[in-house]
Amino acid sequence: MRILHVSPTAFGDAGLFGGGERYPLELALALTRLDGVHCELVTFGPTTRVDQIGDLRVRTLRARGHIHHHPAHPVALGLVDATRDVDVVHAHHLFSTPSRLSALAALARRRPFAVTDHGLAGGTWRGLLPRLVDQFLLVSQYSSEVLASPTHRTTVVYGGADPHRFHPDGASGPRDGVLFVGRLTPHKGVDRLIEALPRHVALTVVGTGGHDRNMPERDYPEHLRRLAHGKDVRFLGAVADGELPGLYRRAAVVAVPSVHRTCYGKNVAVSELLGLSTLEAMASGTPVVASRAGGLVELVVDGITGYLVEPGDVGALRSRLELLLTDATTASRFGEAGRARVIERFTWEACALRCASAYRAMLS
Repeated sequence: MRILHVSPTAFGDAGLFGGGERYPLELALALTRLDGVHCELVTFGPTTRVDQIGDLRVRTLRARGHIHHHPAHPVALGLVDATRDVDVVHAHHLFSTPSRLSALAALARRRPFAVTDHGLAGGTWRGLLPRLVDQFLLVSQYSSEVLASPTHRTTVVYGGADPHRFHPDGASGPRDGVLFVGRLTPHKGVDRLIEALPRHVALTVVGTGGHDRNMPERDYPEHLRRLAHGKDVRFLGAVADGELPGLYRRAAVVAVPSVHRTCYGKNVAVSELLGLSTLEAMASGTPVVASRAGGLVELVVDGITGYLVEPGDVGALRSRLELLLTDATTASRFGEAGRARVIERFTWEACALRCASAYRAMLS
């Protein structure tokens, strides 16, 4: 099978550091490791280039511009041509401009069209766009509810973590402190996490700000630094991929404090379709304290692999963090259970196998 993945933004320095960017890359890499599957990833950037990552060819098309100046809506030559010699077109972010063009190209070439959504909002072309999708390969049951995707055209494939790359390691020394990994945007609730941080506990924040240029949200990273004044908080920004596993291994707890209402009073319509940092933490044997929001409840088993708290509840967040930081036995038990859960259900290999099965069904 020849599978073309289309992602509107690349993962990394040339694109964005986010789950919606990492997911297509990790999934495409996992698919290339399956027998009988050839996979290529097309994305967009400032220049045209071709990179080889293992057996995966990553083709970056030069974006001639962006509709509404939004990074998820690049316009580039060559996308339609890239769909020529493939069996299945699999796009990411249903409402992005590349996904819309890919859907039309797949229809014209009579190729099956699959989509995985990562939370981008947009119009449906008066209901036409969803009808162009042969199979919704979604990251959670919550995602299927958000999209109202037809049951007979929906497969929940989830996402994954690499348990060989993310694993516990006693040689890293004793675990200490709280870790957050993600985009520094208001709906991630890092402001609540800083407020909830127990006294004399260190917090490490990994991630960069979003693309939103609107006031006052663009001030969010600076707002976090003001909140952190006088507390033991380190902002590492974007870290190299090779450094991330060690950060997970050394943390006592990983916090995922996403909210339904931001500190700017904005309601969040779609919150956490999945949560790759949650899976990476669990694979690392690190217990998680997460908000009871979106797809997170499908990953974290409350009281077994970590704790779930109501979004925005600073007191509950602080209480659960304190419990795991002071009860090493419970933290260790949760960590072991979390890793076992990832190995059982949430590896990239398992995600790729679910997708490959769906591709075959579309082609049969």
